[in-house]
Amino acid sequence: MIPNPFSRRAALKSAACGFGYLALAGLTAGNAQAAALNPLAPRFPHFAPRAKRVIFLFMQGGVSHVDSFDYKPTLAKQDGKMMPFDDSRQLANTGKGGSSQRIMKPLWDFAQHGQSGRWASNLFPEINRHVDDLCFIHSMQTEGVAHGPATLFLHCGSTSFIRPSMGSWVTYGLGSENDNLPGFVSIAPSAGNGGPRNYGSAFLPAVYQGTAVGKAGGPASDLIIRNLAAGATSGNQRRSFDLLQQFNAEQLRQHPGDSEMEAVINSYELAWRMQGRAPDALDLSKESPETLTQYGIGAKPTDTFGRQCLMARRLCESGVRYIQVTYGDSGANPAWDQHSNLAKHGDHARAVDRPIGALLADLKSRGLLEDTLVWWGGEFGRTPYAEKNGTGRDHNPGGFTVWLAGGGVKPGFAYGATDEFGHRAIQDKVHMHDLHATVLHLLGLDHEKLTYRYAGRDFRLTDVAGRVVNEIIA
Repeated sequence: MIPNPFSRRAALKSAACGFGYLALAGLTAGNAQAAALNPLAPRFPHFAPRAKRVIFLFMQGGVSHVDSFDYKPTLAKQDGKMMPFDDSRQLANTGKGGSSQRIMKPLWDFAQHGQSGRWASNLFPEINRHVDDLCFIHSMQTEGVAHGPATLFLHCGSTSFIRPSMGSWVTYGLGSENDNLPGFVSIAPSAGNGGPRNYGSAFLPAVYQGTAVGKAGGPASDLIIRNLAAGATSGNQRRSFDLLQQFNAEQLRQHPGDSEMEAVINSYELAWRMQGRAPDALDLSKESPETLTQYGIGAKPTDTFGRQCLMARRLCESGVRYIQVTYGDSGANPAWDQHSNLAKHGDHARAVDRPIGALLADLKSRGLLEDTLVWWGGEFGRTPYAEKNGTGRDHNPGGFTVWLAGGGVKPGFAYGATDEFGHRAIQDKVHMHDLHATVLHLLGLDHEKLTYRYAGRDFRLTDVAGRVVNEIIA
């Protein structure tokens, strides 16, 4: 008799592995099928993520890093002296950048904060209370010396070509965690410097574009999603919607494979589901008076941005994957763009400092900061010298600061450096493509694999560049 080559234990072990494989295959198939039926269905990341979602606090116009988080004592020592600099704007316009400029010291005093001893000025006193949770990148570089190109590069990875925004790439790669809310929301976006392109999907299916709530510089009353059929009964709303979807389905049958038509139908379906959920997610009346006070809601000048930040937290809790919050103006002149009267930075800081500090504290107290990546920054920094020997600073794409918090980055940490004046990044340079690659990595996405085939080639957010800045990952 031939002995049985398998013991009972080995047979059970093999069978268990097989059952596990079948279960995994079933999950994968279910995920793929759900994605085919619903393009916003959750998808598996490329690898285990450190963050589940992103809140991007966009400081439109470019905060002066040498007046906020990049301490350069040389500026105070050399204040008022004329010194040669390579000016980015002159380089872009004439190809010749050498010029003599007047050094301008910071208008706000710097000090060390927290156990980490990070240097920061008193421009943002509330944010400074959280420096031990922040990860500063002091060596940022970007493309574009004007607001339009630089803002598009920040959001889309390109200064001029029509490309999907970062939130659209994230939603395309991961889907949405909530069937009744969009995966990507842009709170108070600006109409200028790229406008809708900064939350658009470009050649990605339209279903991945951001949903705009309000507009930059607009009143707090605009920060709502209204029920489009609020005056009708629920039965009439349902019948109207069903009839509309029947018409849409008939159009799709006549035009099979029309991705734009499919996106429109999906957007109607999502909009219908949003009618019941989005107003609730954005309803701040459900918050306690203490929370409203914490964010500065009901007080000047923090009311509007406080509402935006609190909405971001509520959307974060509701499963929105990418939340973009803009502090800016509705026109072409961005808020932080002080070419003269740099002291105006103080007015803008008073509007955002308390709400941002509250958001960080709120996320941390609720255990959300661990898997939520908060990203703060503008499209570029500002020069260490006075523009045209005046009272403001010009654009500086060659060296500036952003900070990240939560979501797997090192807390109380600083990476990279600019020169002694804060003019150019000189140590551990981080290009905007690198920052994009790192944010995607923290979400479990490989920036080289997150591609979409269009016009005969594979496109990605980081184009043919970008590296993950592993040095800032905890």
